[in-house]
Amino acid sequence: MPNKSNHDPFSNALRQLANIKDIIKLEENIYTQLQAPQKFLEVNIPVKMDDGKIKIFKGYRSQFNDARGPFKGGIRFHPDVNESEVKALSAWMAWKTAAVNIPLGGAKGGVIVDPRELSDRELEELSRGYMRGIYKLIGSAVDVPAPDVYTDPRIMGWMMDEYEKLTGQHDPGVITGKPLSIGGSEARYYSTAQGGFYVLDVAVKKMGLSKNATVAVQGFGNAGAHMAKILQKAGYKIVAVSDSKGTIANVMGIDVEKLEAHKKKTGSVAHYPGCEDLGAKHCLGQEVDILIPAALENSITSENVEAIKAKLIVELANGPITPEADEVLKKKNILVVPDILANAGGVTVSYFEQVQNAYSYYWTEKEVLEKLSKIMYDSFEQIWKKKEEYLTDMRTAAYILAVERVAQAMKDRGRA
Repeated sequence: MPNKSNHDPFSNALRQLANIKDIIKLEENIYTQLQAPQKFLEVNIPVKMDDGKIKIFKGYRSQFNDARGPFKGGIRFHPDVNESEVKALSAWMAWKTAAVNIPLGGAKGGVIVDPRELSDRELEELSRGYMRGIYKLIGSAVDVPAPDVYTDPRIMGWMMDEYEKLTGQHDPGVITGKPLSIGGSEARYYSTAQGGFYVLDVAVKKMGLSKNATVAVQGFGNAGAHMAKILQKAGYKIVAVSDSKGTIANVMGIDVEKLEAHKKKTGSVAHYPGCEDLGAKHCLGQEVDILIPAALENSITSENVEAIKAKLIVELANGPITPEADEVLKKKNILVVPDILANAGGVTVSYFEQVQNAYSYYWTEKEVLEKLSKIMYDSFEQIWKKKEEYLTDMRTAAYILAVERVAQAMKDRGRA
């Protein structure tokens, strides 16, 4: 196992796997194969910038495991993208698709860039250039990318168009999270948050919390903002919200739609009228019933975990809690609904999008949400049952269920 810092994402992913190896008596031959991605691609993407100069951007695609179906995973554009992060995210995606029992594997992609610094033309050229770099390794029955941090339906549309130009045929199922006009699915743009809400709602009932429980949302991007809106509509009280530039708090509650308009206008949640302004890192320590980390990995660490006062944490982000912090939360008896369940709504509706693309038959928003709610509720109950069977926490239970499913598929393929 890599000897890296506590905040190295792939080391953390491997430690999470190691934690359940003996519990489920995972065969050594399978465990050995799950120590690294099946394939890992690094590409250099030349982009002619608006000033006429060529700039090289580095991109990655990690294909972790495809025993249960085609590789599946998003593409993020972020300045902090690195090899370890992409590998970890691809592993978490393999466990995520298995945890909710959809027939897909795990992959992830990323480009080291701050897209906010690019013009629309530069962003499109980068998106198409990334696709030119990876297109031979993907396909609707091979590896299906999707949006992630700082990527969106528009970028997915460019990538799909470039792929189809390169291959000379229509293949809408090669990318999910597309605009509706070119084969996207209803509800996809808020599906991560919607799926998170379904499992949060079950957890709240299990714990006996009230529907007007207080909530802090760390990260006010696509997933965090939609989660805050869905929760507020359901009667929960949003009392603290943060982004990379600040935290705002108001014990009387925050109007999420007005806050969203404020962020669109100013670029941050900071300085929202009627709220107390706090530092960006102070969201985690708020006096709330429910904490929702919805930003990046390694947000909750051994350095700040003691400040957490919430009774329930729902991981809308990927890998927001380090293994060391996880141990502290267990001792504090804080229930954590893990990322591989809590944010699986996005990949589940991506799977629905693939199915609709394959049939060229599209469902209504109501139909999509009915199918999503059943999968999320059923998956929560299956993981809760494992939790009680093994007298363990939710993350360990989710990993037990997911890794057992991946291991069984590998054995049935003769890969053991």
